[in-house]
Amino acid sequence: MSAEILYWSMLRDSQWTFYIAATAQGLCFVGSPGQHVDELAAWSKKRFPDYMLVRDEQAMQPYINELTAYLNGELTEFSCPVHLYGTPFQLAVWHALRDIPYGRTCSYSDIAERIENPEAVRAVGAAIGANPLLIIIPCHRVVGKNGSLTGYRGGLEMKKNLLILEKAVPLR
Repeated sequence: MSAEILYWSMLRDSQWTFYIAATAQGLCFVGSPGQHVDELAAWSKKRFPDYMLVRDEQAMQPYINELTAYLNGELTEFSCPVHLYGTPFQLAVWHALRDIPYGRTCSYSDIAERIENPEAVRAVGAAIGANPLLIIIPCHRVVGKNGSLTGYRGGLEMKKNLLILEKAVPLR
């Protein structure tokens, strides 16, 4: 039996460069700016151990196109398929994040309430930190209860720039 393929490429934007990866089912990874390809390889071995990592610009072009359009302010909603891999709790959190509208923000406790687990604010934070699809699953739209910028795998500067791009306002 042959291994399944995990396609990857590098997305270069005017501000950032980051790695992305997809299975035949959809996009499964959007890395942080400044990551090294070795970090993508380590992530893929952990999450998709039976997949062979193959660089394929053509297979990744639809994802690059959507992400580039978003970063250029030309796209507010993604339509590309995704392949999410996580615990049931993580998946619930990530699905709740996808419901945050473009240009809006909410707090970690808002997400905990949306998944009907209001006491799980810290666990929500951990699930958000494990989000493998930066930008596509918009964890940058989650801010502190007082509106402050909080941790982001891509760095607070990236989070701030994404919120500026979206002209984000608090969701209340």
